[in-house]
Amino acid sequence: MKTVFCAPGNAGTAMDAQNVAIEPEDTRALIQFAKRNDIRLTVVGPEEPLANGIVDAFQREGLRIFGPKKDAAELEGSKVFAKDLMRQAGIPTADYRVFRSAPDAEHWVLAREVSLVVRSRGRSTLRHTLLCRTAAETLENVERIMDPREQMGPGVQVEIEERGEKRVFDTAAEAKDYVLGRPLGMVLKADGLAAGKGVYVCDNLRQALDAIDQVMVRRIYGKAGDRLILEERLDGQEASILALTDGRTIIPLESSQDHKRAFDHDEGPNTGGMGAYSPAPIVTPAMMEQVEREVLVPIVHALKRARKSFRGVLYAGLMLTNQGPKVLEFNVRFGDPECQSVLMRLKSDLFEALDAVVDERLDQIELVWDPRPALTVVMASEGYPGPYERGRVINNLEEADRMADVKVFHAGTSMRTDPIYGRDGRVATDGGRVLSVTALGDTLALAKVRAYEAVRSIRFAGGWYRHDIGDRAILKGR
Repeated sequence: MKTVFCAPGNAGTAMDAQNVAIEPEDTRALIQFAKRNDIRLTVVGPEEPLANGIVDAFQREGLRIFGPKKDAAELEGSKVFAKDLMRQAGIPTADYRVFRSAPDAEHWVLAREVSLVVRSRGRSTLRHTLLCRTAAETLENVERIMDPREQMGPGVQVEIEERGEKRVFDTAAEAKDYVLGRPLGMVLKADGLAAGKGVYVCDNLRQALDAIDQVMVRRIYGKAGDRLILEERLDGQEASILALTDGRTIIPLESSQDHKRAFDHDEGPNTGGMGAYSPAPIVTPAMMEQVEREVLVPIVHALKRARKSFRGVLYAGLMLTNQGPKVLEFNVRFGDPECQSVLMRLKSDLFEALDAVVDERLDQIELVWDPRPALTVVMASEGYPGPYERGRVINNLEEADRMADVKVFHAGTSMRTDPIYGRDGRVATDGGRVLSVTALGDTLALAKVRAYEAVRSIRFAGGWYRHDIGDRAILKGR
């Protein structure tokens, strides 16, 4: 292999490869570039080009490309398709329902059992005790009690009793707010691609209704919100398993564990991932065999039976429950930040493995791994996962890159362009997740020390990161 091109690339790939000013969605321009430069293999990173059929287009032109075709990429492009396929294949996953309208989804959420007792206090025509089995029933009775037409005088209040504890409210709004705050173990997912977002872990009824409003009413994810999945919330630790497959042979990569929540102690909103480490000690060899047997093999065979043969890298996001591993999601690409931690440990030639997938000779490949663990810390822009500013200069990258067994992977970066002088050679932020700082260590604790030493050496305005990546595994191992 002589040259690597990245389209469009970032400030980091500009150091290790040659960037090309072509957007990933511009399939025609990418095909022309591949032909003009006699490209031996194209590897697709983002999910959207895969879902839009870039592999199909390249193959029609006789070009070699790594990744699944459009019909197989639906495994990530549609969560409804993935859940239905898992159900057909008997793959363990959370129970779920699919909705095509906001009113239907809201009705189902409000039909959840709450078991509340509602009474009126004061002079009202409604003097009896009302036992409410659902949130919808409770809200309806609150409205009736606080309806001025049912009140015989001022000062009417509503009393709500839950498990012997009574609360009194002066207004219908206060009482409704209390009802909507009842606990709810549910996850909502927009069906289509939502740039790593579109998943809501809801702790109460209010959060679920807000999520439905965002996805299906305000449509903040566009067509991705045409359908909505409501599924049970699974408890346990998450783990990620990446696997290469050519449709016949499956080679699982080393395990990893991601940190999805934005802030320390797994608090805050979900993100694309704030850090990871590999291997995940909780994924034992026996569990890895179970995942291969109950998840990876069945999904590859199910796709083949559906005439959507899969070739590429398969990412299984798992929840390790008391009943065993259950699938949260499938991706059809190398997902970060797990990818950085896993591939940092790969001693074999990655190109040879990807090349073998395309040629359907993966059975000839044996991967060799560095036994040392790796840990990745994501540095993010101020405001992420919400709105953020771009163009903030990043300092001291060279110092971090010089550290032994450390690699600073760039994500949302670019070469800074001054409005007057043009490009000035400095690296600047250009995304929400900016850098993935990854380190190897003889133990996970030492990998963490080394990664955070590199993180602390890097500076940019508003930059932030979690401080507890890997702590759960490190503390459990002591």
